[in-house]
Amino acid sequence: MSRYDPSAFPPFAVTVDLVVLTVRDHALCALLVKRGEAPFQGYWALPGGFVRPDEGLAEAASRELAEETGLRAHSSAGQATAGAHLEQLATYGHPQRDPRMRVVSVAYLVLAPDLPTPRPGGDASGARWAPVGELLGASPADGVPLAFDHGQILAEGVERARSKIEYSSLATAFCPPEFTVGELRRVYEAVWGVVLDPRNFHRKVTGTPGFLLPSGGTTTRQGGRPAQLFTAGGATLLNPPMLRPES
Repeated sequence: MSRYDPSAFPPFAVTVDLVVLTVRDHALCALLVKRGEAPFQGYWALPGGFVRPDEGLAEAASRELAEETGLRAHSSAGQATAGAHLEQLATYGHPQRDPRMRVVSVAYLVLAPDLPTPRPGGDASGARWAPVGELLGASPADGVPLAFDHGQILAEGVERARSKIEYSSLATAFCPPEFTVGELRRVYEAVWGVVLDPRNFHRKVTGTPGFLLPSGGTTTRQGGRPAQLFTAGGATLLNPPMLRPES
């Protein structure tokens, strides 16, 4: 260590950015905050910020989410709580991604049931849920311009969510603790942007070992006849997988 000279290497900052997704009004929505300061003042962006010297990455992600929106995604142990799911998405380090200085960002993906209306805080002047379809558009040129490279981060986070619900039980992270097959189907439809056949979907999800467990209750919150309630089973990988319909 005596031969190691930290000053021989250029310094850079580390940030965390959060792709927070939920299903609201049958649409996949992403959490955005309006930047109150330069650079990109007035632009919509993903929630996030600089990592402090005394905290870990997951701790920084949790702090930024709470400070800028009032939402909490996971405990101090870094595990999701209250039905939320948090995982590291990717790292972004293009030398010119931030005009202030060299900044490397570690992005996190957060999935949760219908979350409350966010409240802005910290250096954010606004916060809102926005439908992913409107943000991304049919192509990058059609999407809503976001600050920094957040459009790319959002697109990759959405694709991660869309692909993971094919082979994992992650779709249940968008549901309340007890849910119906119809409510789960609407999650798949919202995330994938498709319409699924109700009977085929019911047969697939109830026939996949460990995917769903009957809770013993029923509900009429969807209207009509009472529907059976389920909870997420213990399976993390689905066999067979729920393949996404070809567009």
